[in-house]
Amino acid sequence: AYWAAQVISSMVTAVPVFGGDIAMWVWGGYAVGNITLKRLFSIHFLLPFVILGLFFLHLIFLHVTGSGNPLGLDSECNLVRFHSFFTVKDLVGVSGGLLIVVFMISFYPYSLLDGGSFIACDYMETPASIH
Repeated sequence: AYWAAQVISSMVTAVPVFGGDIAMWVWGGYAVGNITLKRLFSIHFLLPFVILGLFFLHLIFLHVTGSGNPLGLDSECNLVRFHSFFTVKDLVGVSGGLLIVVFMISFYPYSLLDGGSFIACDYMETPASIH
């Protein structure tokens, strides 16, 4: 995680004029350290919840106002209501996906993890897998 944070956060230094300042702000100092790793881990944890909240907000707006017609024609005659048809269809897909996730978590919890995830961070040694 340390070297991934080093490489990814150093990309902002390519921004003209303000790149170095942006990198120092992202790093929380003059180099990648514990503060940077904590910030990136927090973003990786919180961002899916933010996206999920925006998704539900989008669904609420779609349910209240309906989808728009870019041509401006009266389309009430061939209107397919969102609720019941698409709601049931989406719920079947979400429950099928959750069933797969629960199965993987319950019976094969470490099957999708890399073995390097269990190695402690060492600032002085670059892993051999990084080229």
